Amino acid sequence: MGLNDSSPGAMRNGRGLSDQWAESVVVRPRTTERHITVHKRLVLGFALSILTLIIVTAVAVVLSVRFEECGGRDRDGMTGELGSRGSSGSGKMNGSRGERMGERGDEEAAQPWRNSRLPGSLRPRHYDLRLAVYMDNFTFSGDVSIELECVNATRFIVLHSDRSGSGRLVNRPGGGAMRIHRHFPFPANQMYVVVLHRELKPMRLYRLNITFDAAIEDELLGFFRSSYTLQREKRYLAVTQFSPIHARKAFPCFDEPIYKATFSLTLRHDPQYTSLSNMPVESSTLADEDGWVTNHFARTPRMSTYYLAWAVCNFTYKETQTDSGVTIRLYARPDAISSGAGDYALHITKRLLGFYQDYFKVQYSLPKLDLLAVPKHPYAAMENWGLSVFVEQKILLDAEVSSSSYQMELTMVVVHEICHQWFGDLVTPVWWEDVWLKEGFAHFFEYVGTDFLFPKWNMEKQRFLTDVLHEVMLLDGLSSSHPISQEVQQATDIDRVFDWIAYKKVSAELVFIQKDTSQIHMYSNAARDDLWNKLSQAMRSEGRDINIGEMMDRWTLQMGYPIITISKNQSEQVPTHYITVTQEHFLYGEEVRNNNSLQWQVPLTVALGNASTVCSESLIWVNNKTETHRIGEMDDNTWLLGNINQTGYFRVNYDLQNWKLLIQQLHNNPQIISVGNRAGLIDDAFNLARAGYLPQGVSLQLIGYLPEETSFLPWHAASRALYQLDKLLDRTDEYSLFSDYVLKQVASRYHQIGWPTNGPSNEGSNVLQASYQTEELQRELIMLACSFGNKQCHRQAVVYISDWISSNKNRIPPNIRDIVYCTGVSLMDEDVWEFIWMKFHSSTAVSEKKILLEALTCSDNTFLLNRLLNLSLTSDLVPEQDVIDVIIHVGRNPQGRNLAWKYFRDKWDVLNARYGEALFMNSKLIGGVTEFLNTEKELSEHSRPVTTVTNCFTVGFIVTTNRNPNGGPACKNSY
Repeated sequence: MGLNDSSPGAMRNGRGLSDQWAESVVVRPRTTERHITVHKRLVLGFALSILTLIIVTAVAVVLSVRFEECGGRDRDGMTGELGSRGSSGSGKMNGSRGERMGERGDEEAAQPWRNSRLPGSLRPRHYDLRLAVYMDNFTFSGDVSIELECVNATRFIVLHSDRSGSGRLVNRPGGGAMRIHRHFPFPANQMYVVVLHRELKPMRLYRLNITFDAAIEDELLGFFRSSYTLQREKRYLAVTQFSPIHARKAFPCFDEPIYKATFSLTLRHDPQYTSLSNMPVESSTLADEDGWVTNHFARTPRMSTYYLAWAVCNFTYKETQTDSGVTIRLYARPDAISSGAGDYALHITKRLLGFYQDYFKVQYSLPKLDLLAVPKHPYAAMENWGLSVFVEQKILLDAEVSSSSYQMELTMVVVHEICHQWFGDLVTPVWWEDVWLKEGFAHFFEYVGTDFLFPKWNMEKQRFLTDVLHEVMLLDGLSSSHPISQEVQQATDIDRVFDWIAYKKVSAELVFIQKDTSQIHMYSNAARDDLWNKLSQAMRSEGRDINIGEMMDRWTLQMGYPIITISKNQSEQVPTHYITVTQEHFLYGEEVRNNNSLQWQVPLTVALGNASTVCSESLIWVNNKTETHRIGEMDDNTWLLGNINQTGYFRVNYDLQNWKLLIQQLHNNPQIISVGNRAGLIDDAFNLARAGYLPQGVSLQLIGYLPEETSFLPWHAASRALYQLDKLLDRTDEYSLFSDYVLKQVASRYHQIGWPTNGPSNEGSNVLQASYQTEELQRELIMLACSFGNKQCHRQAVVYISDWISSNKNRIPPNIRDIVYCTGVSLMDEDVWEFIWMKFHSSTAVSEKKILLEALTCSDNTFLLNRLLNLSLTSDLVPEQDVIDVIIHVGRNPQGRNLAWKYFRDKWDVLNARYGEALFMNSKLIGGVTEFLNTEKELSEHSRPVTTVTNCFTVGFIVTTNRNPNGGPACKNSY
């Protein structure tokens, strides 16, 4: 551990791993040998002196403050050096948890490394990081020189390190040195501690030098390796994934979002590889002795450690350039680049950079943006500043075989990650409890940005309702939910804040807030109060005096959401133009609705209507449990409609007479009610019935109008609601009645809209050349028909599969391939399963491989399902990132439900070791394999193992948790 700037020549050229990164190093003083002749009297005097010294030392120890040693070895006699120089930096840091210690003894007694957060006495200003990467044995070595600013006087340097036992700390001589008393790891908090002989002085700069060696792991976090096959040759690459707390796995650092600093990175590696990082290569040299290349990357802007990124790969790329001169490159496997699979993402990224610059009025801050498509990654993507990393399935598109739904999903992932170049990279949350500040905005802009790219998709105004609002309200209505803003203390708490509550609930609450917020604390950190203040200012500038902070704290600091009940006031004393409005906390299950103390400020829009017209809406602010409001004259045929177009984050219930009037309206003339409100009524009715607020018959009567429904959105809302009932009823005696009812609603519209073109004869179906909205409706109806057993749908799927096998030409329209593959595998024999298995291995299109693999889980043959489960985890035949999806989809198959559950329990140790640290993966797996478990016996079996491994699990269609003192998490089932 040294003092001054490290020179490039100090990098290790050896490739072996050292025994201890966290092991202390004894520095032995130089001595010279002497021949000493000692007289007996001198020996006696020497002995007396030693005895006196021992007594004095003992007294001193008793009188002194004892200092507990934590970890480390070989500390006695440790010396080291730390260089320093003056600085005029600030002596105060926002959000710092450190305190200035008056006495050395008091500071030692505090033992700041025992706190879960860094003490705040020091903050990094700049990192010089130099790495040598050895791809032949998957190791790397390096050194980091950290320029530190002292905020409060301290003898301790406490930083993060999660590689104890994988490297070595060393000392380097230099001027202006400070002696190191000892240094040691504290694994419980993933920290490393350096104890100095004397204090660092406030408002001065110091430099800390550390060298280390480590492995390039296969664990998907930190600096990890991945592989792919090209022309039967297996090739490797290495890439980083540091969010949220994994930069410490790669190098010692201050790994909390508030500690923003600049970074200068140097990468040395074999010349057959290319290296990438956040910034462009500033200079590159070739070594004479071994021919290795050394790339020096330009200095980054100030950013948090988890946005630092680098990669070493032998990919090729395509590039484009924005009008403002930003170079955009997409790196991927050479065969993917040559086939044009990256062209679509490259094209929309160029458009999105211009869109966001205009929307936020803030220019993109870096000279380049690289998009890296990797075969294996723990998440859909990671928005590293200037080097965004995507798993291949979320960025590579083969237009000839990819469905419109796949294209839409890919588009939204790219839109989300590019938005993070502003919300997240440029403006970063102070601490993880406010991670929703970046994730909620980015998720909201998935729909705004996609609407900009493809206005005809109508994403912001329509798909947002079903894909965001309805989905998150299903989750947030559980007693296991939590507030948007959660307290985070331990590193293990951080994972649980990355869930659908942080992503979707926030975006649902931001529908009416589309203001310029990116300029809040550029290159710095922001907390929720910064956002509320900015939005309040924007409201005041428009003449609206609304305290956004007071209103939004109820929505972000309280869990769940309200149910608003509207009823006409029919008593003789109150005129009929008054309504009564009540609010209470919406929860699934009457047994958990004991505490109803929560209240919200609710902006409720209400409209009146009758058989022929709808009146303009009124805005009512609901602040109390029960209120009476005047809205207009009503008679017995007037119906009420609340939460117009579902812009509010709450559910609306009515008295039964009003539900009857709304149902009549939908059956007689549904177009009077807007498409968004029709979808909202369906979602509210089914969920109110599920939670016990409304008889189930009301929701089933409501969807009786669907044969007349021509729009996709209400069908999509109904499909989602029916899927929840299907999970509950599929093993009951009443299931046939339920499925027959669903098929009755589907049949006429299914036969009218028919199957898409581009295939063999369609058995009398009406063939239509579909627009995008018609395509989506067509797909939804075919999926419902085949899933619930429509015989004509089954025959058509078999015709498609048979034609493919006999001709070896796949003429199945891309938009319905997943439905046809799954239906064919479930109905046909083992030879079809083997055919799909073969096609899965021979296909090079990532979208096609995904749906082929999922189709294999649809078989009714339990032997084949067991075979697939075993192959997925014990061989290289199934990509590692797809294993969890295989287990989940087998669990969704009625024939594979118990197989998947048993396999999950038997293989838990293996699965947890492989995926346990990756955000979402365990909750996704547990939620998936237990999704259809809904009996008391299964609940009993389910609860035992899961309570020891995670907080999230799903029973039937109710997600529940074993709550902890900090509140339970909400399981997130995808990126």
